Amino acid sequence: MAKAKRKISHSKALLQRQLPFNHEGQYFDLKAIFNKINQQYFSRTPLRGYTVTWGRRRRLAPKEYFVFGTIQEEDRIIRIHPRLDASFVPLWFLEYVLYHEMLHSVVPDEIDSGGRRKVHTEEFYRREQQFQHYRRARRWEDENLARFLR
Repeated sequence: MAKAKRKISHSKALLQRQLPFNHEGQYFDLKAIFNKINQQYFSRTPLRGYTVTWGRRRRLAPKEYFVFGTIQEEDRIIRIHPRLDASFVPLWFLEYVLYHEMLHSVVPDEIDSGGRRKVHTEEFYRREQQFQHYRRARRWEDENLARFLR
């Protein structure tokens, strides 16, 4: 059985309020991309009140896996890894990453037989494949992942 998404507003943690939010990168403006994706894929029920921002740069690159983006639903914040703000990253790939994170806000989580929360459900994968450049983006991710890892 699908668990409905909770849209509970929590007061932001002290540290959270101190972090600057920046949607403008050297190559991409996340706010413009968010608005485009919102209009194109979520026009019936647009996502409102979300902040989209570049994450913080880390001193060390990850060695085993790379997280392109995250969503913090309770604060309505989507963070995109700042290493995606690069000239070699295609716009359609960044759009895919943002679309993926936005989907988390509308596709319900499920609880598996072990009691664990599943955020990437069959419904999520079905909806994800509706992205116009889905196959192209997944292929580009596979071919370029090493560029993001150390």
